[in-house]
Amino acid sequence: MKHASLTSTPLVALLALSAAPCIGATTVEATGAAPAITEAAKAARGRYIVTVSGCHDCHTPWKMGPKGPEPDMSRMLSGHPETEALTPPPRLPEGPWVVVASATNTAWSGPWGVSFTANLTPDKDTGLGKWTLRTFTDTIRTGRHKGRGRPVLPPMPIPMYKHFTDADLAAIFAYLQSIPVVKNRVPEPIPPTPSTAAATR
Repeated sequence: MKHASLTSTPLVALLALSAAPCIGATTVEATGAAPAITEAAKAARGRYIVTVSGCHDCHTPWKMGPKGPEPDMSRMLSGHPETEALTPPPRLPEGPWVVVASATNTAWSGPWGVSFTANLTPDKDTGLGKWTLRTFTDTIRTGRHKGRGRPVLPPMPIPMYKHFTDADLAAIFAYLQSIPVVKNRVPEPIPPTPSTAAATR
């Protein structure tokens, strides 16, 4: 009695079909298409972290909306508006309050002086466009601008953010490099003076 060839059985045909996706996946990986998907997934993870970590609260200027102050997403993560002229911070009455903030929530005055939230968009002149992942990671880990400069000032929660994992920071940086460019030169911090110290006492 003749035996049917194994290659003609439905079982073998089914096994061959089930192996096809694996072969296809290997081919995609070999051609370099998979890293593009990985980079997109990394940026998506970064978007999630930026959103839930409150980055928009300070780095996206506020505007007055129909229900009150809200982030102006047309200036998403662009930091303190360079065109906003600020008066000296008001003097606070005696009591437990030590901080005042601008209406855009992008300038803060406290015992450290006056700080302005940074432009996090990938603009090469005024944002993070020339930064590397190492520069970004060092800034968060050390609490110093570019990992070696002046201290990163409040309200930036460096004591908490420095605990992000390397993967988290890589995802955040990938996302920030993918968002729309906004050219906006944020002022340098203003050191504390007797007037700013008095305003927050």
